[in-house]
Amino acid sequence: MFPLFRRNVRQDTISTLYGTIVAQARLPCFYREYGVPDTVDGRFDLLVLHFTVVLDRLADDPALRPLGQALFDRFCQDMDHNLREMGVGDLSVPKEMQRIGEAFYGRSKAYRAALAEPGDDALVKIVMKNIYGGTASADPARLTAYMRESAQEVRAQQRPQFLAGELHLPEPKCYGFC
Repeated sequence: MFPLFRRNVRQDTISTLYGTIVAQARLPCFYREYGVPDTVDGRFDLLVLHFTVVLDRLADDPALRPLGQALFDRFCQDMDHNLREMGVGDLSVPKEMQRIGEAFYGRSKAYRAALAEPGDDALVKIVMKNIYGGTASADPARLTAYMRESAQEVRAQQRPQFLAGELHLPEPKCYGFC
């Protein structure tokens, strides 16, 4: 009986963490001030950016890896639901989910590699490509600075915070670009 209660708490934790990531990615300032395209693709790319930062932190701690997997599963459920809500037919959903998975893994791999590089050149380049489609109406260095700060802030958070469903992401700001 007690494992059932634990599972409910864990689902609450996953829902809370996922909701925090989605809410952060949907902040209007990213679309107004940072110049991220307010499109399905722009929103997806910003969600992947935030999701990558969180999943990398969870993957670094063996005790948090199951939480990371459950969070990724929640992401997949949400993408499936969104596809169906947008009118994608049942027969097309698996193919679209494969496309989403490939896009997610490709972008995540690129972000991880760029974040590991010293300096911001690689990260600016990948943000320009993935978020802005190669042409930016805003300076990609601004979003790059935000991404670095997010990675640092999430890495500083302790295991108990994540297990309690607490996730702190920085407020987007000017970073000297306003």
